[in-house]
Amino acid sequence: MGGPILIQACINGALPPAAHPALPVTPARIAQDVAAVVSAGADAVHLHAKGNDGLDTLDPDTVDAAITAVRVAVPALPVSVTTGAWALPDPVARLEAISAWSVLPDVASVNWHEPGSVAIVEALFERAVGVEAGLWTMDDVRAWADSPVRDSVSRVLLELPDRLEPGQAVALADEMIAHVRKVSVDVPILLHGEGASAWPALRHALVLGLETRIGLEDTLLLPDGSPAADNAALVGAARELVDRLA
Repeated sequence: MGGPILIQACINGALPPAAHPALPVTPARIAQDVAAVVSAGADAVHLHAKGNDGLDTLDPDTVDAAITAVRVAVPALPVSVTTGAWALPDPVARLEAISAWSVLPDVASVNWHEPGSVAIVEALFERAVGVEAGLWTMDDVRAWADSPVRDSVSRVLLELPDRLEPGQAVALADEMIAHVRKVSVDVPILLHGEGASAWPALRHALVLGLETRIGLEDTLLLPDGSPAADNAALVGAARELVDRLA
C-alpha cells in the first residue's frame, strides 16, 4: 500500500428508519453518529439528509440543518452529501433545490447516469463544491471518461452492486479501475460495494491503496457476517483491516 487509506463513513444512505435501529435520521442523531464514526477511525463522512418521514430529501432547510449539525460536532471533517435523483426525480426541481442550499458541503456525490447530472455538476462547481462522480457501471465510467468536466471532479466513486461473489466484485472493480486510469492517472478513486460486495470491495481497495467507504448505507453486517450494532462498529472493523495490512 501507499500512504494512509482514507475511509469515508456512509452513515445512512437512502435507507428508511426501519432498516436499522441505529440509522441516523435527524440532524442531532446524524451529528452524534458522525462524532462516533470519527472516534472509530473515519476520515470523512457521506450523509443523506432526511425529511420528517425519514426519507431522503434535497430540501434546502433540511440539508442545511444536517450539515450545520455535523460541522458543530466535528468542525474540520470533510462532509459529502447526496444529490440522488430518487430524492427529487424532476431534474429541474432537483437543480433548483441544490442551488438553494445555503450551508454547503465540501463535496457532493453526483450519479453520472441520472438525468440532469451535468447541470448539477456545473452548479456545484460554480459554488466551489467538489464533486464525487458516482459510477455504477462500465457505461458510467465511459460517460465520465468522455465528459469535459472529467478532470475537475474531486474523486470517482466506483460503486459495485449487491449480490456479486467476491471474485466477481474484484473482477468488475479491476475493469472499472483500468478504464479510469486509461484517461486519468491522478484522479482519486474511492472503491466501495453494496450488500454482499461491500466487504470484498473494501478489502480490494485496501490492497490497491485506494480510498474506500463503509457504513449502514452499504451494509448492515460486519466482515464475519454478524449484524453491526451501528456505523461506528463498521468503521472500527474497517480500521482493523487497514491495520492488518499496514
